[in-house]
Amino acid sequence: MKTVISTDKAPAAIGPYSQAIEVNGMVYTSGIIPVVPETGEIPEGSVEQAKQALKNLSNLLQAAGSSMDKVVKTTVFIKEMNDFGAINEVYQTFFTDAYPARSCVEVARLPKDVMLEIEAIAIK
Repeated sequence: MKTVISTDKAPAAIGPYSQAIEVNGMVYTSGIIPVVPETGEIPEGSVEQAKQALKNLSNLLQAAGSSMDKVVKTTVFIKEMNDFGAINEVYQTFFTDAYPARSCVEVARLPKDVMLEIEAIAIK
């Protein structure tokens, strides 16, 4: 059985999808972008966008009964590979030294023209 996870502390879905789904003790998030949920604003620059996207991800995982410490895999989509180092510095502050597996790919464009999007799989 699958359970839909939703919170107003992360950006609302902007299409026919759920923010996250929980199945058999695993949480699968949709891509999370750096939108401030309360205002709809998008921070300037890759560092601030990375902080907001990861904060949104953390909030969504908490709503699912999980946490950043329970993330086993992430996929990070970035608009500019030259921002990899700066984004990576922010990323490592959100996880413990038992880092999740990760893929990072450069893409041509992301929703709302943000600079990054992140999705995760976590244990509940």
